[in-house]
This record gives sequence, C-alpha cells and structure tokens, in this order.
Amino acid sequence: MKITKIPKIALHASNVMFVDDKLYVSLANGRLIAIPLSWYPRLTHATAQERANWQILSDSSGRDIIFWESLDELIPAIALIEGIPSRESAKSFNRWLQQRTVSSE
Repeated sequence: MKITKIPKIALHASNVMFVDDKLYVSLANGRLIAIPLSWYPRLTHATAQERANWQILSDSSGRDIIFWESLDELIPAIALIEGIPSRESAKSFNRWLQQRTVSSE
C-alpha cells in the first residue's frame, strides 16, 4: 500500500469574528474555522472591544499567529486547524485574571 504524504502548508488567517460562544477564523484559502470560545479563557473573559483588537503576525516559518496584545494572547493558525486549545496553566490564567483591570466599554 502506498502512503501519500501531505505537504505542510502555510496557513494564512484573513479575519477573526466572535459570535455567541464561538471564535470564527477565516483562512485565506476560503475555509472558516469555528472554535469554542471556552478553549481560550482570556478571550472568554475579554470585552468585545478587547476581542476586536487583534492582529495577524507570522512566525519564523511563515505561519500566521493571531495576536491580542492587550490580552497577551497568541493563537497559531495551525493550532486552530489541529484542534489544540489553550495550553495556559490554571495558575498562569488565574494570576492574569487577578491582575486584570478592564475599563468600561
């Protein structure tokens, strides 16, 4: 039996949206990925204004990373494709949550 190797592709995010309890990421190749917001606790606790303040960066291999500077949250596009939730420890998240100050929207 012949095994086909799937080439690694560069994933490019083009848009980020939040609807109800989901994070939606549009990819440049036309795919739309829906992710439970609960996978990313910092985004779950963010205000709508904070969620809207994202940017796309590229890592050293050219893969896109979605970054929310005010939340100190980075999500690689490849993690979304592979279904990998946040790997932040509960201790780190709780420390962030305790230090968090949010102005009213």
